[in-house]
Amino acid sequence: MDKDAKIYVAGHRGLVGSALVRRLEREGYKNLIRKTSVELDLRDQAATRAFFASERPEYVLNAAAKVGGIHANSAYPADFIYDNLIMEANIINESWRTGVKKLLFLGSSCIYPRMARQPIRESALLTGELEPTNEPYAIAKIAGVKLCESYNRQYGTNFISVMPTNLYGPGDNYDLENSHVMPAMIRKFHEAKKDRAPFVTLWGTGSPRREFLYVDDMADACVFLMARHDGSRMVNIGTGTDVTIRELAETVKRIIGYEGKIAWDSSKPDGTPQKLLDVSLLRGMGWRHSVELEEGIRKAYGELEGA
Repeated sequence: MDKDAKIYVAGHRGLVGSALVRRLEREGYKNLIRKTSVELDLRDQAATRAFFASERPEYVLNAAAKVGGIHANSAYPADFIYDNLIMEANIINESWRTGVKKLLFLGSSCIYPRMARQPIRESALLTGELEPTNEPYAIAKIAGVKLCESYNRQYGTNFISVMPTNLYGPGDNYDLENSHVMPAMIRKFHEAKKDRAPFVTLWGTGSPRREFLYVDDMADACVFLMARHDGSRMVNIGTGTDVTIRELAETVKRIIGYEGKIAWDSSKPDGTPQKLLDVSLLRGMGWRHSVELEEGIRKAYGELEGA
C-alpha cells in the first residue's frame, strides 16, 4: 500500500480497528477513512453502498463486528449472527462493486471445530462441530471467509482472511456483562482490590486452555499480511503458546495486586476445552509477536487503572 493510499478501516473505534489505525499512522499512512456507527450503519445496504460509491477506498481493513464473551453470545444469538452477516456482506460486496484493490477480513479462532486437533491449522475449518456457546457468531465469521473466497474465485478480487486468537489490550471492552475473558478478569480483580472483597468468582472450572495476543501485535501482523499475502488461503495470527484459565487468573491477580481468593463457579460453561492456533504459516512468512503475555497484561491494566 502506498503511503498516500485511501484506506478504509471499518470498525476503527473497536479493539482491533483502533489498533490498526495506530499502526497505520505510525507507519506514515495519512489518508485513513473513519466512520462511526452513528455516521454509517454498515447493516444498512443503501447507506454502505452510498459510502463506498462516494469515498472510493483503495484498501479496506474490515474490523467491524459485534463481539462479546460467552454470556453475550448466549444472551443475544440472533444479534450476533445477523449483525455480523449483514455488515460483512455489505462491506465485501461494495468493495467488489467499487474496485477495492485489496480487502482484509478479520475472522475469529472460534470458527474452528470445538474439538479440533491442537494446535489448530487453517485446514481444520469445517471439519467438525462448532462450540455451542458462540456458534451463531462463528457461523457469521465462516460466511465472511467464504464470501471472500467466492468473490476471489468469481470476480478475481484480492480479499484475504485472517484468523486471530483471543485479543486484548488498549481499547478493550471491560463491561462485565459482555466482555471477553481477559478484560472481564482484569476488571473483576481490579474492582475486588478496590473494594477489598474477600474473593472473586470466575466462570467455569479454570481448566480450558486459551491463547492470548496483544492487539497491537495483531495490527502489526495485519499490515504485514497486507503487504505480503494474497489470495484465499486464510492465515492464523497468534503466539503459538497457551495457558489455562486458572493460570491466567493467577497471573492477573498477581499483576493487579489482589490478595483475596479465587472461587470457581463450575455451574457456568467452560466453552471450548482448548483453542491454540498453529501459526507456522505466518511464522514461515517472517512474522512473530513481540509482546509477551505478562507484559501485555500490565499494559492493559495500566489503561484501565488510568481511566
